[in-house]
Amino acid sequence: MKRIFLTFNLLWAVVIHAQTFTSTAVTAIPDAGPMVTIPITVSGLLPTTIDTIFGLETVCFDITHTYTADLHIWLQSPDGTIVALSEANGGGGDNFTGTCLNEWAATSIVLGSAPFTGTYRPQGFIGAINNGQVGNGTWNFLIQDQWGADTGFVNSWSITFGNAPAHPFLFTSSNLPIVTLNTFNQNIVDSPNILAQMGIIDNGPGNRNHVTDSLNCFNNKILIQVRGSSSQSFPQKSYSVTTLTTAGANNDTILMGMPAEHDWILYAPYDDKTCMRNVLAYDIANQTGHYASRTRFCELVLNGQYEGIYVMMEKVKRDSNRVSVNKLVPTATSGDDLTGGYIFKIDRDDGAGSYWTSNFFSNTGININFVYVYPKYTAMLPIQKTYLQSYVDSFELALNGPNFADPVVGYRRYIGVSSFIDYFLLNEVSKNVDGYRLSTFFHKEKRSKGGQIKAGPAWDYNLAWWNADYCGGDSDTGWVYQQNNICGGGYQSPFWWDKFLLDQSYTYELKCRWIELRQNILSVNRINTYCDSLALYLDEAQQRHFTVWPIIGAYTWPNPSPIPTSYAGEITAMKTWILNRITWMDAHLPGTCNTAITENNLTAQSVFIYPNPFANNFRLNFYLPHVDILKIEITDVLGKTIKTMEQKEYHEGENNMEINIGDDISTGMYLLKISSPSGTAVMKIAKTE
Repeated sequence: MKRIFLTFNLLWAVVIHAQTFTSTAVTAIPDAGPMVTIPITVSGLLPTTIDTIFGLETVCFDITHTYTADLHIWLQSPDGTIVALSEANGGGGDNFTGTCLNEWAATSIVLGSAPFTGTYRPQGFIGAINNGQVGNGTWNFLIQDQWGADTGFVNSWSITFGNAPAHPFLFTSSNLPIVTLNTFNQNIVDSPNILAQMGIIDNGPGNRNHVTDSLNCFNNKILIQVRGSSSQSFPQKSYSVTTLTTAGANNDTILMGMPAEHDWILYAPYDDKTCMRNVLAYDIANQTGHYASRTRFCELVLNGQYEGIYVMMEKVKRDSNRVSVNKLVPTATSGDDLTGGYIFKIDRDDGAGSYWTSNFFSNTGININFVYVYPKYTAMLPIQKTYLQSYVDSFELALNGPNFADPVVGYRRYIGVSSFIDYFLLNEVSKNVDGYRLSTFFHKEKRSKGGQIKAGPAWDYNLAWWNADYCGGDSDTGWVYQQNNICGGGYQSPFWWDKFLLDQSYTYELKCRWIELRQNILSVNRINTYCDSLALYLDEAQQRHFTVWPIIGAYTWPNPSPIPTSYAGEITAMKTWILNRITWMDAHLPGTCNTAITENNLTAQSVFIYPNPFANNFRLNFYLPHVDILKIEITDVLGKTIKTMEQKEYHEGENNMEINIGDDISTGMYLLKISSPSGTAVMKIAKTE
């Protein structure tokens, strides 16, 4: 009898603290509208303080809504803490019917399917709310429909407190730098920027970083806002960050060893389960001699909550350490100063006045818009806009004309062909579904510094490298530049790339560059080694990342199938796809190349050319192990002799000579051929304006 009495009292002691508060106010959810707030007033909560002993256990709600993936749902506690309950889950299914979220549930809401019925783990850690705050006060159920064409209602919601509370995520240290953000209970939105505080802990390579360490890399005010287009619907948000001084002025700052600037991106690799696709693409771009954003992996703590792996990266902008074109000042209205520098892109526009429309359509009849990047369209003078438009128009006219392949009057006089070739190869080897039609940057220096349009910098490769289940992104065959024929919609590639490939000289250079890059930068072995090194570096952090974002093995838009069931599987699947893609390109890339071409080598002799590209002259340096008679000539890429130097005897050892070209040849790509009885070397050279 005594045992029964004690058991009864023990059970009574456990359940007495369970307290539920409910709102039955039926509330409409506006289609693609503003956030809706539905409050519950909690009073009489005992004990009043909520923590890991007594606190929030369960959140339940009933929602009638078609296409549940449109919905983003959060919970806000009285002290302002906000946690994600469900964001963009359920695909095209309908309704949350009797849906409850509890930390101890077996299945995450991310892995569930609509209609959601029963109990799931929430998307975020609602234990972050059990932080020692007073539970009495106003609790808000926040919900937003972030896409159009669907409507619905919140029928009811409730919160339950008890002795089995949710726990916060425990994050104490990392081998990656740690970034902390404090928004002082403000929501970070798409616009406008909000003022916040950022700190960075970075004790250097090989040293561990603890959340309790001093903020030794940065500790000051910032402006921050959500960035991205379709990625804004992801639960893990990317941010634009501007570093400030204590007084609130822009503050050029070195972050994690990257050159000083004040505009940065905190990129969230939510839909890229390898977390490395952008980093891989930018590394290749940099290795091929073109600027692309520097990157640093880190882990983010936002308002005390762990947010997973992020990549701190440089924003694309004009800067001596970024896109290094001349500054275009307001007084630059004529002469050489008017001709550069400029940055523009093919992308979504920012509204009226932010872009101009090409005079040429895509091959399927779609308008192509060019967006002003630098200077910003609101700061550009009309004469500067007119100049840039006219230059691009002249390039397109030449490319579309009957003499487009002519090195003098054709398209080559307007663009840096080698940059377009490297950009083409990066987009194609990665099968970037956004390539050529979105996030496609170009820059132009002033005439006295070459004056041509260059492709790049490379940007936005999160949907490349086998990470898109549309527009052929899941196939290791086919060409991205031809995707207008298979990928509908308002964003398409210009006619340029099809036309380039009708130029035999272009395809010759393209094939030679591919062969060259395949020996090193685009060798399968190098790419595999690089990916493996990043995976090893991220191995510890990815376990935390996929605890707070439990999406391994689950479909997140637009992942292709089959979906790997582990992080290691994600890396292996991407590497396998890359191998297959490169193998296909080896067999199908157009053009022919004289495979006898070698660089910096004349059998046993070393050959160097500088500068290359050159304007009117260059220096030729080579080493001979013995006296030899050499014939030096310049040909076009098809082998036609353009210029021949005197054939003569050169002495043993180092030979150094200057070759003056002047106006003998026009701008473009050529071959420097050095012949002797002991061998022949052919060097690629490029003449600029």
